[in-house]
Amino acid sequence: MAIGMRPNDFMHRYGTPLTAGLFTVSAVSGVALFFHWAPRTFHAMHEWLSVVLLAPFALHLLKNWKPLLAYAKRKTLLIPLALSVLVAVPFALTAGKGRGGNPATQAVTLMTQASLADLAPVLQATPEELLRHLQRQGYKAGSTRDSVAAIATASQARASDVLYAMLPSRRAGKPERG
Repeated sequence: MAIGMRPNDFMHRYGTPLTAGLFTVSAVSGVALFFHWAPRTFHAMHEWLSVVLLAPFALHLLKNWKPLLAYAKRKTLLIPLALSVLVAVPFALTAGKGRGGNPATQAVTLMTQASLADLAPVLQATPEELLRHLQRQGYKAGSTRDSVAAIATASQARASDVLYAMLPSRRAGKPERG
């Protein structure tokens, strides 16, 4: 807050401009995320600054409380609020359905269901090399037809750890698993 400025003056002077500025940042980053433009750049910015936006939004509401009440009395506030909730509900009800979440997680899950023979070309090795490598690492792998998940279960390990152990960078000179 500016030195010598009363809280009410600060609210009246900066509530709406801060709301407009942070809304603009939120809108631009939201559009970028929607179109998958540099999501690593915009994701945290969008989440955090949208949360920060709540403070000037509250200041803006306080500054404009009487006009807001007038909208409510004339019932012109009810329709926009109801429409906003109405369009938000389907998104909330279908969250997590359809797309299935993070594609990287889906890929790892699929790969753990595959056999060593099926994974070998992807991991730039022969099935036999993968089998020997896992055995040297202490995993209970009996056949190139075994899936990563089956090897993990037999070895009392996580399937993702078994898969990770087979990556080309992990196979080169890797000491045995302890």
